[in-house]
Amino acid sequence: MFSEYTLNKKTNFGLIEVICGSMFSGKTEELIRRIKRAKLAKFKTIVFKPQIDSRNQGHYISSHNNNKSKAIVVINENEILNKAKKYQVIGIDEAQFFSSLLVEVCNKLANKGKRIIVAGLDMDYKGNPFGPMPNLMATAEFVSKLHAICNKTGNMANYTHRKSRDKRLIKIGDYNEYEALSRISFFNENMNH
Repeated sequence: MFSEYTLNKKTNFGLIEVICGSMFSGKTEELIRRIKRAKLAKFKTIVFKPQIDSRNQGHYISSHNNNKSKAIVVINENEILNKAKKYQVIGIDEAQFFSSLLVEVCNKLANKGKRIIVAGLDMDYKGNPFGPMPNLMATAEFVSKLHAICNKTGNMANYTHRKSRDKRLIKIGDYNEYEALSRISFFNENMNH
């Protein structure tokens, strides 16, 4: 499996890595790990998060294990393009909250020789592909799908289930609002609603 990448100055092309999965699968944890390793390798790094993600107030991203990394809060994708110019490794957390323009921005940056590491939910609470994630996964050189533990069965979970009956596509929440479920638990839960 892919572990690390060295930017190639000769070709002047970078790459896109996508870290995806359900809530509580460790996506942000993995993004922070890769950013830390890039820093150790003396690459200039920057991390972005969307303004809509209000769970962590402040200029940082945080995993459920309380690992943190400084981050720039942005309103839209164009801010990423403008603010990432001087950096070699660019992290983007909660990518599902951006528009489809994120795919174009990531490809532009990668084509300029930058390593882009994107983390986000691949499916929404209904089990459908979420935001720009499917297209990012299609254009990425590397895709890592992480799994959580099912809250009902203890098996592998790759679905995010919303506990409330709120029908909004985007509802910011944590353990109080969501749980990770296996395929069978997810479909059993949705058949009962």
